[in-house]
Amino acid sequence: MKKIITISRQYASGGSAIGKKVSKLLDIPYYDKTIIDVTAKESGFDPKYIEKVEQTTTTSFLYNLAMSGLYAQPLTDQLFAAESRVIKALADKGPCVIVGRCADFILRDDYDCFNVFVHSTDKFRIDRIVEHDGLTPEEALDVIRQKDKGRRRHYKYYTERNWGDSQIYDLCVNTASCGLETSAEMIAALASK
Repeated sequence: MKKIITISRQYASGGSAIGKKVSKLLDIPYYDKTIIDVTAKESGFDPKYIEKVEQTTTTSFLYNLAMSGLYAQPLTDQLFAAESRVIKALADKGPCVIVGRCADFILRDDYDCFNVFVHSTDKFRIDRIVEHDGLTPEEALDVIRQKDKGRRRHYKYYTERNWGDSQIYDLCVNTASCGLETSAEMIAALASK
C-alpha cells in the first residue's frame, strides 16, 4: 500500500468526506482540522488565527514588514513552516490520509504518497453548500469562487505549481460523475496497490 494518501480538493467538492471514508476503508488515521490543533499546540499560534489565514498569502512587502518586523519571516510563512513540520511528523507515524495544506508538495521527496485531486461541477458544489449552510445558490457560488481562488493562490505561492494541474496528481476525481462513496472506494483500491 502507498503509505500516505493526500487529498487536495476544490471547495465543497466532497474531498474531506471522501478522505474520511478512505480512512475508514483502509483503517488508517485521517488528518484535516487536526493539523490546525497540533500546529497551534506546537507553534504557539492561536487555532482561530491558523484557520483564518492558513490559505492566505500576501506578497506586500510593507504588510509583511509591519506584521513581522524587519528581520522576521512573514507570519503566513511561519505558519506554513509550522504546518509543514506537523504534516511530516504525522506522516512519520505511518499510513494516513491528509487533506489539503499542500501535503502533496510537502511530502513529495521523502514519502511514498498517492496524491489525489477532488473536483466537481459548480452545480454539485452549490447544491452541497445550499443544503449544508443554507445559502442561496448565488451566495454559494460566491463562496466557491472566493475559497478556490484562495486555495489556488496559496498553493502557487508555496509550491510554484498549479493547484489542480492533473500532471501533479496520481488521480483526479470528479465527484459529480463518480459520487462520494464510489470516489472513496476507487481511491482506497488504487492506493492499496
